[in-house]
Amino acid sequence: MTSLFKSLASRADPALSFGDWLSSFQFGGLNYGLQQGGTPSQAAEPIEGNFQGYVHGAYKTNGVVFACMAARQLLFSEARFQFRQLRNGRPGDLFGSPALGLLERPWTGATTGDLLTRAILDADLAGNFYAVRRGNTIRRLRPDWVTIVLGSQSGSELDAEVIGYSYKPGGPASGEDPIVLFPEQVVHFAPYPDPIAKYRGMSWLGPIVEEIVADRSTTTHKRNFFENGAQLGYVVTLDPDGRMNPDQFDKWVSTYKAGHEGEINAYKTLFLAGGADVKVVGADLKQVDFKQVQGAGETRICAAARVPPIIVGVSEGLESATYSNYGQARRAFADLTMRPMWRNMAGSFARIISVPASSELWFDDRDIPFLQEDLKDEAEIQQTQANAIRTLTDAGFTADSVVLAVTSGDLTLLVHSNLFSVQLQPAGSLNGAGTQNGNGQPTLPASTS
Repeated sequence: MTSLFKSLASRADPALSFGDWLSSFQFGGLNYGLQQGGTPSQAAEPIEGNFQGYVHGAYKTNGVVFACMAARQLLFSEARFQFRQLRNGRPGDLFGSPALGLLERPWTGATTGDLLTRAILDADLAGNFYAVRRGNTIRRLRPDWVTIVLGSQSGSELDAEVIGYSYKPGGPASGEDPIVLFPEQVVHFAPYPDPIAKYRGMSWLGPIVEEIVADRSTTTHKRNFFENGAQLGYVVTLDPDGRMNPDQFDKWVSTYKAGHEGEINAYKTLFLAGGADVKVVGADLKQVDFKQVQGAGETRICAAARVPPIIVGVSEGLESATYSNYGQARRAFADLTMRPMWRNMAGSFARIISVPASSELWFDDRDIPFLQEDLKDEAEIQQTQANAIRTLTDAGFTADSVVLAVTSGDLTLLVHSNLFSVQLQPAGSLNGAGTQNGNGQPTLPASTS
């Protein structure tokens, strides 16, 4: 499929528009039906158009969302890339090579941390991170300017696969000509797949939009409480003598609502004419319990981000903060959120670098300070491995094969030396040290002088 795409692309008429070029794909009587658009019957999957909305409406304006994304980004960017040996399908040692230089210095003045930071920000906000290799540098593609192009050799949607990416500099309405990229040129990192799309990811912010809006509204109410005299709402009783007709009452209510309802008008002081009776229904924040209401929303945002509240520092997390709880939360954050994403990222970047045979691109988290408390667990594992090495060596296996088998978890790598411990020698054999007398006692060989 890729070779076909290349050959057709090389013969494409430069005078044709990109849409005309895609729709004209014919080869051997097969119509690949490549079109731009987002309907299920079409073969292109456009990126969701809410990238800017999440940036301006959540990341830059909501403190809880920013804190969750910052916690994810700061830890995610600490990992390094390494190659990992594979022995019979089992992981082995980590090692480096000059081929990793592209990931260690992705562009001028940047490090692996800068690359991973941009990757997780785009993945969080758009659900997708795209990058392309250009010589000895990596260029990030703005996710909402990328269209995934699918093709089917049989014409069936079941056989559709990615045959390219279309990148529109400046955005869909820019008027710029799109840049066509082949699958092997593009890094595509999508940690949360979109259930209604084959290859596109989705942002974790999507399911909690209402929580973000509610959190912002609660913050607005708190601010208005202090800006408008620190008073809550009122109950107003009108016309105690019953002389107001329905039209007058409706007009008065409409006027009142226009001036006092909504977040902006909350807690304003009321000025009423004769016949009105005002009752205050609250006087302080404690009666509204903003902390409990907003704290529950903050926790749900943390849950969607897969960051424990105690790590982010939101109120409900701090209330349960202990050294034990923090350690458990740290471990869960690393094991259930970061390590799966690092594994996914390594697989995504393996497309644009040369991976040695019998190896895979992997991540190295051994030098991350946040995870240093795991060293105690690693020390216990090493102690167990050392005991196993001693036992197997005493059993006659060669030292090199014992170390390799224990560290890789593959006992089939053990090689025996054909030498046994003294406990396994046949009765009466002392390896030349002597023989036994009639009483079964060993006799030493006579010394010579």
